[in-house]
Amino acid sequence: MAEIDKKKTAFITETGNYYYNVMSFGLKNAGATYQRMMNKVFYNEIGDMLEVYMDDMIVKSEEEIDHTLHLKRVFDQARKFNMRFNPEKCTFGVKAGKFLGFYLTERGIEANPDKCRAFFDYPTPKSKKFIQTLNDMLTSMARFVATSAQHALALFKLLRKETTFEWTEECEGTLQHLKRALSEPPVLTRPVEGEKLYLYLAVASEAISVVLIRETEQGQKPVYFVSRALQGPELRYLQIEKIALAVIMAARKLRYYFLAHSIVVRTDQPVKQLLARPNMVGRMLKCSLELAEFDISFESRKALKAEVLADFVAEMTTSTTSEKNKWTIFVDGSSNSQGSGVGIILENGDGVLIEVSLGLSFPTTNNQAEYEAFLAGLRFAEDMGVEEIKIFTNSQLVASQVSGEYQTKEERLPEYLNLIKTKLAKFKKTEVKHVPREHNARADVLSKLASTRRKKAGNQSLIQERLTKPSIEKAVEVMHIYAIDDQSWMAPVYNFLKLNTLPADAKEATKIRKRACSYVLLDDKLYRRGFSIPLLKCVEETHVEFILQEIHEGINGQHIGGRSLARKALRAGYYWPTMQNDAKDHVLKCDKCQIHGDMHIAPANELKMLISPWPFSWWGMDILGPFPTVARQVKYLIVVVDYFTKWIEAEPLAKIDASHILRFFKRNVLARFGIPQVVVTDNGTQFTNKKFQEFLATIGTTQHFTSVEHPQTNGQAEAVNCVILRGLRRRMGASKGNWTEELHNVLWSYRTTPHSTTGETPFRLTYGTEAVIPVEMGEPSPRIEYPHEEDINDELLREELDLVEELRTGASLREATLKQKIAARHDKRVIKREFEVGSLVLRRNQKDSREGKLAANLEGPYRVRAKTENGAYSKISTAKKSLAHGTLKS
Repeated sequence: MAEIDKKKTAFITETGNYYYNVMSFGLKNAGATYQRMMNKVFYNEIGDMLEVYMDDMIVKSEEEIDHTLHLKRVFDQARKFNMRFNPEKCTFGVKAGKFLGFYLTERGIEANPDKCRAFFDYPTPKSKKFIQTLNDMLTSMARFVATSAQHALALFKLLRKETTFEWTEECEGTLQHLKRALSEPPVLTRPVEGEKLYLYLAVASEAISVVLIRETEQGQKPVYFVSRALQGPELRYLQIEKIALAVIMAARKLRYYFLAHSIVVRTDQPVKQLLARPNMVGRMLKCSLELAEFDISFESRKALKAEVLADFVAEMTTSTTSEKNKWTIFVDGSSNSQGSGVGIILENGDGVLIEVSLGLSFPTTNNQAEYEAFLAGLRFAEDMGVEEIKIFTNSQLVASQVSGEYQTKEERLPEYLNLIKTKLAKFKKTEVKHVPREHNARADVLSKLASTRRKKAGNQSLIQERLTKPSIEKAVEVMHIYAIDDQSWMAPVYNFLKLNTLPADAKEATKIRKRACSYVLLDDKLYRRGFSIPLLKCVEETHVEFILQEIHEGINGQHIGGRSLARKALRAGYYWPTMQNDAKDHVLKCDKCQIHGDMHIAPANELKMLISPWPFSWWGMDILGPFPTVARQVKYLIVVVDYFTKWIEAEPLAKIDASHILRFFKRNVLARFGIPQVVVTDNGTQFTNKKFQEFLATIGTTQHFTSVEHPQTNGQAEAVNCVILRGLRRRMGASKGNWTEELHNVLWSYRTTPHSTTGETPFRLTYGTEAVIPVEMGEPSPRIEYPHEEDINDELLREELDLVEELRTGASLREATLKQKIAARHDKRVIKREFEVGSLVLRRNQKDSREGKLAANLEGPYRVRAKTENGAYSKISTAKKSLAHGTLKS
C-alpha cells in the first residue's frame, strides 16, 4: 500500500496499534479497487485474449500457435506494472480451465463437476436449514437447468415462515429430478458476434422460464437458461402478461446478450401485436417501453430439436396441438348521459386474455354503441391475425340482425350491418351468439369504464383507446395514401414496419431494427412512442418549417427561444430527429428574435493592457462636463493623466475647441513633462481636428483613438474622471458654483494618495519624494518635528532622485502584476465572437426615447467591410448609415 494510505487502515489490539502494509481483502473497497487496477493494467488485453475478475484470470486463444504470444503480452504488461503471479496457482497450456466456478472448454461453458457432485450427493433435507443450503447450491447452477424454478416450487414453499417443515413425496421427486438434471448438465455455447439469437418461453401458473439458444449447422445450442418463481401480484397476472413478464425477465438477466445481438422471440401468442398497440396501458405499456431499446422481433414458435432442451420442451405450457388462431370475443356497448363506450374481451384456448375499453367521442344511441362494440372486436381480432372467431353479445337485436333473423329499420344501422358482414367474410369461420347480460359482465364493466369519467387504475393491463368518428364514416372515406419520400428519415423505419424490408448492409439493418422498436404504425401512419405523451406524429422534412413557423410566430406564437420551441412542438405531438437543432436554427434566422434578443454580457476578446514603458510617455486625454457655469463662462474641464506615474493635469475651460485643447496641451504637458510618445483620446471633433493632429505629427507623437461607444479603451482617463467627479461632489456639498476653486484641492489630494496599482503616490513617482501635506503642519510629523539641516536635506533629496529609477521599476512591476491578474480574471469569461468581412451583423441599438421599453436592443443588419485587431470592426455600412465601430452580434 502507499505510505500515505497505510495509517488509514490502523486498528487497535490489546498489544498495540497496527496497520496494513499490503491491501487487505477484508477492507470494504478492496475488491473494487483491485478490479479497477486490473482493468487499467490489462486495458488492451481484456475481452480480446484475457478475462479478469478480481484475482481470477484466464488467457484464451483459439489457436495453439497464438497462445504463447498472448501469454507474452500478458506477462509484459504485468512486468511493466511490477505485478507478480503465484506459480502454484497458475496452470498453462491446458484445453480446459476453471473460471468463476465454471469450466471453459473449446465446446463452451460447462458446469463445475465438483458442484454437480456435491449437489448429487446431498442427503435428504431434515430441516429448513438444509433446504436453504440446497437452494443456494441450485442457484449457482441454475443457468444449466431448464425451468429450474418450476421444478423447485415444492422446495421453495418449505422455506415460507408460516409453513412447518415436512418432507413429502413431491419434495423428494423434485430433488431427484434436479439431481438427474445436474448429473448430465448441458454445455452452454458462446454466441458469435453479430449472430441472431432465439428466445423460447415457458409459462406456468407459478413460474416463468426462458431459454436463449443459437442455431448452428450442428443444430440448436443453448446459451443460457433463466427461470424464476412468480410472487405476490404476479401470480394473478393474465397469461399474456406472464408471457410479457418472461421476456422482460430475460432482457434484464441477459442484458448484455440483448444489447449485442438481434433477439428473435418465438411464440405463438400475440405478444407482438399487443406490445405494438399505441394505446396500451398498465403493465403491457411498461413492458413495451422497457423493451424498446433492444433489437427484438417476434415469429411463430418452431420445434426445439436439441436433446438437451427436451426438459424445457416438456414444460412449455402452450400445447402444440391446440387449435391455433381460434378466439372467443365478448362485446358490449354502453351509452348514457356522460358519454358512450364499448368493452371487448378476446380470449383463446391457451388462457390468453385481452381486455379493451374503447371510448366513443361522438353521440350514439345504445344500439349504435352495440354495433360499434361488435366492429371494434372484429378489428382487434383482425389485427391479431385470428382465423376463427366466436362472438358473444348481450344485445339480442345485434345478434339477430347479424344472423339475418331481424330486419334493420333504425337509421344508420343498415350501414353498420353491411360493414360487419364485409369484415366477417375475411375470417375462415365465424359464429355469433347472444348471451344474457350476467354472462357478459366483464365486457359490460369495460364499456361503462369507457363511457364514464372514472380515475384510471395504474396497475390495470388493458387497452384504452378513443374512437373519434363512427366506424361507418371511416368506411366510406376516400382512401388516403400515406406516401413517404424515399430520401426521408422516416422511409427505412416505415418500410421495415410496413413491408418488413431492410437494407442490404448488415450494420445498417441492425440499426434500423433497433430504431423501429420505438415506432408504431397506426392507420398506415408512422408514430413514435413518447415518454411525455403516448404517441408523437413523425413529420417529414418538408413539413418542419411550417410547424416551427406556426408555433414560433403564428397566432399563438410569441417568438420563444429555440429550446422552448422544440419542447412546444414535442408537446403538440410532433417528432423528427433534429428537432432541437432545427428549432435553434429557426430562431437564429428570425429577424425579430435577433433585434430584440438579449445583449451579450460576456466579453468577446481578451483584455489588452496598456502599459507605459517610462514616465510621461503615454498620456490619456479626456473632457469632462458640462459643469455648472461659473465666472468667464467656464463649464468644462480638460484632464490628462500619465499612464506610468498616474499624475493628473486638469484645467477648467469655457470652450473645448481644438485651439483651447492645443494650448492646454502645450502649457501643461509639453512645457512641464516633455514630448510624449503616445496620446490616447476619444473621437471628439476637437481631437480629430486637422490642426491638432498635424501638431502631434510635427512633434512625433502618435495619436490613438478609442473605439466609438467604447470609452473603456481609454480606461485610465475614465478612471481619473470618476475620481475627480467624486471628489468635487463631496467637497462642494450643496454649493455647486465653486467647483473651479475646489478642483486644485481634489488634484492635490489625488497626487499625494498612494495608487492601488503602483503602491506609490503620483507625486513621489514624479519628483522622487513625498510631498508635505497640511496635516503634517497641524500635528507635526517626524520629518517636520526633527528636520535635517538644509545641506543634509538637499543631499538626501539628491540621493532620492538617484534612487527614483529603482522606485519606478518596482512600481511598474507591481502594476504589471496586478493588470495580469485582472486580465486573467477577465479572460476566463471570454466567449470568442469574430466576424469575417462581408458578414451581416447587428449592433447595439441607439434607442429612441419615444419607443420606451419596447425599443429593440439591436439594430441592423450591417455588413462588415473591414476589421482591425483586438475585436474592432470599421467601415460597417448599409444603405441606411455608415459606422466606425459598434457592439456586434451575428
